[in-house]
Amino acid sequence: MHNAPYISPADAASFEACACLASKIGIVTHTRPDGDAIGSALAMKRFLEARCGAAGKCSLLLDTEAPGQVLFLFSPAELGETFVHARDPERTAACAAGCDLLVFLDINTLSRTGALASQYRESGARKILVDHHLDPERASFDLVFSDTDVSSTCELLYLLLSRFPCGAGKDLPEECLDPLLTGITTDTNNFANSVSGMTLSVVSELLDAGARRERILEEIFNRYPERRIRLMGRLLDRGLTLTEKGAAIMVLDRATVAEFGILDGETEGFVNIPLAIDRVKMSLFFKQEEGKYRVSIRSKKGWSANRLAVRYFAGGGHEQASGGQLIPEPGSGVAEVIALACRYTDEFIAHEEH
Repeated sequence: MHNAPYISPADAASFEACACLASKIGIVTHTRPDGDAIGSALAMKRFLEARCGAAGKCSLLLDTEAPGQVLFLFSPAELGETFVHARDPERTAACAAGCDLLVFLDINTLSRTGALASQYRESGARKILVDHHLDPERASFDLVFSDTDVSSTCELLYLLLSRFPCGAGKDLPEECLDPLLTGITTDTNNFANSVSGMTLSVVSELLDAGARRERILEEIFNRYPERRIRLMGRLLDRGLTLTEKGAAIMVLDRATVAEFGILDGETEGFVNIPLAIDRVKMSLFFKQEEGKYRVSIRSKKGWSANRLAVRYFAGGGHEQASGGQLIPEPGSGVAEVIALACRYTDEFIAHEEH
């Protein structure tokens, strides 16, 4: 294993003990979950049920629905048993309130969990965090497993579970393999970003154990509806702005979302496409929501998506993959948002060049 993060055996044993003693466990991830969030949450739930005597005690607690391209990871029973606050807020809040152990995955702060963030923060349950983002909110958790050098939370979770005292080793439960490989695949953009020798070693072990990469690739990348491809063509043809300094800007407004019938999660990956252009250093994708634009940022090596997100968009994340938000002036349209984004990115790139 190359440059594996240090995971304290005592902390791993403490996590296992907490899971074994808990009467009800909530598995929580961030709002608008992606492949890494869902993959790590399902793998965590299944491992605790299979190896830590937690069968019947674990519940998956989501703020918003899982995107369609990762639904293949769920069994029919799991889909029915998952609590989604956006769908059923009262039952989800009640389930969370009954947990004496909460395991948080793929977040660095409780605020990213969505509508129940305050409830989670005030809960008397023990709280455990497994995450790979910058600046984890350590004071909010009883145990923290964090490493920003791994590709994904799923990679870190694999390494953590392999060190549990309950005999995991490299022999994880079979039902954990596909979720873990899915999270690594999606968070690395199919191994285009944030890949180390350790990442490839973990993937090799998952494949040797029986993870189904061909199925995962088919489900993640080849099951999109036609409307996604047509929208992608529209944006690249009419909606792509390139700045003088080498930023690519795309803005998707609510009218266009409605025109194409786009659902949450169906624009995943759009932000990566302009990085194929030679002179583009950074790519920004803005999606309009009620009162704001959600911003996804990707950058080439040597340019910090994280610093741009922190400086201009009240966000953050990884060095080359971050996000945030933009709250425009009242009455601003797409043209004004593009102009502002162009000014911010060119200012940032000029500053970084010096």
